[in-house]
Amino acid sequence: MTWLILGLALWTGAHLFKRIMPGLRARLGNAGRALVAILILTGVVLMIVGYRDVDPEAIYVLPLWAWHLNNLLMFIAIFLLDAGRARGVVAAKLRHPMLTGVVVWAAAHLLVNGDWPSLVLFGGLGLWALLEMAVINRAEGPWDAPEPGPISRDAKVAAIAVVVYAAIVGIHYWLDRPVIPLLW
Repeated sequence: MTWLILGLALWTGAHLFKRIMPGLRARLGNAGRALVAILILTGVVLMIVGYRDVDPEAIYVLPLWAWHLNNLLMFIAIFLLDAGRARGVVAAKLRHPMLTGVVVWAAAHLLVNGDWPSLVLFGGLGLWALLEMAVINRAEGPWDAPEPGPISRDAKVAAIAVVVYAAIVGIHYWLDRPVIPLLW
């Protein structure tokens, strides 16, 4: 569990570095960007190693309907991860669509993974996304929502999300991590 927690700490610290120490981050220039990238990548590797290293001890098991809700939430999360960049209707309604997508992704995984490593990993990443939103909001002040773009941009993101969702389902099958039941 130590590697998992260390990975989460590196991920969180590296992502918050720009907001917490903007002067130092600016002085470092490209070297600072490289450092942040290395810390994030190291954090991801440590999270994966740490997650796979811990024996999953079940804390809770939710009913079958939780799998259905998980699958719906996963599609929504994938959509939100790119909705802000598309500058459609959703981007004008949500200040942080990508970070909101991470929170939805984390909640979806907590619905169907009731063991300690999952609670630490998904709960930790969900809390990081909420913290990141709070720090950004505090640093940038009130949000002036942009004018909504055409809904066709959101429709394109939704179509891409369907393809990405299907790929993720395939990868989960390949890794022998059940995502069933998908439809029933």
